[in-house]
Amino acid sequence: MEITGKIKQIDETKEYGSNGFQKRELVITTEEQYPQHILIEFVQDKCSILNAYNVGQRIKVGINIRGREWQSPQGEVKYFNSIQGWRIDAIDEAPAPPPAAPPFETMSETDNETPDDLPF
Repeated sequence: MEITGKIKQIDETKEYGSNGFQKRELVITTEEQYPQHILIEFVQDKCSILNAYNVGQRIKVGINIRGREWQSPQGEVKYFNSIQGWRIDAIDEAPAPPPAAPPFETMSETDNETPDDLPF
């Protein structure tokens, strides 16, 4: 799945537990009639992907939706969802104009200083 929008916030990488689990969060604002602010988590080696992006930049994020079950000490069962990012592609704001072609130069017969080495 993918989500497209503008980066609203990029958090620093945080480390959890004694085994060094890393997580970094990104908030993206969708560009639709009713924009949504979506929190996307990047974990472990995917945290560094966010280093190449800035707040305000338009991006497309490849995501996976994760779900888990949790049981409280009282026996109550709850379910939680998270959105994990695994890829980001920048979206150009506007296509870059094509490079200008060099001006066409004409040579008069008197300017012909290079020898004609064409075989025909």
